[in-house]
Amino acid sequence: MVSAASDNDPTNVGTAAAVGAQTGYQLAWVALLVAPLLGVVLTIAAQVGAVARDDLQSLTVKRYGRGAATLLLVSVVVVNLVTIAADLQAGAAGIGLLVGVDSRWLVVPLAAALAGLLLAGKYGQVVAVLRYLLLGFLAFAAAAVLAHPDWPRLLEASLVPALSLRPSEMAGGLALLGTTLTSYVYVWETVERGVEEQPPDDAPEGGGRARARAGAVVGAVFTAVILWCMLVASAATLGRHHQPVASAQDAAGALRPLAGPFAADLFAVGLVASAVIALPVLLATTAYVVGAHFDWRRGLSERIGRARGFYAVLVASIGLALFVSLAGIPVIGMLVAASVIGGFGTPIGLVFLVRLARDPQVMGAQPISRGLAAAGWAVAVIVGGFGLLFVIGAALGMF
Repeated sequence: MVSAASDNDPTNVGTAAAVGAQTGYQLAWVALLVAPLLGVVLTIAAQVGAVARDDLQSLTVKRYGRGAATLLLVSVVVVNLVTIAADLQAGAAGIGLLVGVDSRWLVVPLAAALAGLLLAGKYGQVVAVLRYLLLGFLAFAAAAVLAHPDWPRLLEASLVPALSLRPSEMAGGLALLGTTLTSYVYVWETVERGVEEQPPDDAPEGGGRARARAGAVVGAVFTAVILWCMLVASAATLGRHHQPVASAQDAAGALRPLAGPFAADLFAVGLVASAVIALPVLLATTAYVVGAHFDWRRGLSERIGRARGFYAVLVASIGLALFVSLAGIPVIGMLVAASVIGGFGTPIGLVFLVRLARDPQVMGAQPISRGLAAAGWAVAVIVGGFGLLFVIGAALGMF
């Protein structure tokens, strides 16, 4: 659930809000399409972690060497660092909207709280906090209801795919799918299942894999429904008034005069929850990937003195995000660049993931099924294709 939910970070919230504001309900079906795509990827990642008892970066280094693994390392770390900076600003902005304080005063306290959680808390404590914060995502569902959507039109748009060649709808669909399956999500799933939550050696055979598969499916459905609610809340208000937005915090602020203060505050609550869930996952994934690549001792359950490199990457990532925020550096351009890198990097990571999941040297006698592998290849092609189309369209000025 945490892995899947972290995919709906503030940059994704902003994408859904912008798409809803620009295209209305037309792409509601695309938001729900995220469920099977994310479910396939998380199921494969969960099984790789549960069987191989290792994370994706470590397995890639062991099977394909550091040269090939560098592709995965760069694609994850570069995108993560830019996203961390953007999400930190968005989280502070969400808190500022709720308490009526300039968000610039809240960036440092939020960063300090995150650092304290990750440096002082053990893995189990960190995940326990994030599990409770999942309830904050329900605020998006409440905001969608309070926005009073046109339910008949919404249901038709959600259940009956409508393909359009209009640039706004093409860009919106590509953005929703191309930015959803970011690589840190499935990398973190392998870390959770393979490193931090290893079952005891006497655990019943297959029990851990069944639980992992069930969790992946439930998490993917939850995440897709929440993404759909974000789009609906924006489409029913901003879309109806043709009011464009550029970020999640813009959407939360713009909702107030259109849907009332309660709906706007609920959207802001969801924005804060998305930031506080995604940021620890982004920070920890960055440290795990770097640590795995260089074979450092790593883990949120390790003492700082025993995993200095791992925790140094955590602190450096937070420090870089703080510098970007306090220096007033605009993250929009960096996010575009990160999206381009992610559009190519995410399929690369998926290729490594599916190949490892079918590799007998990694999975032994328990590789994923051919059907699941075929679905994994299909997701890699879909995500890669959509990402490539979005990059080409943006370069040509089509959207």
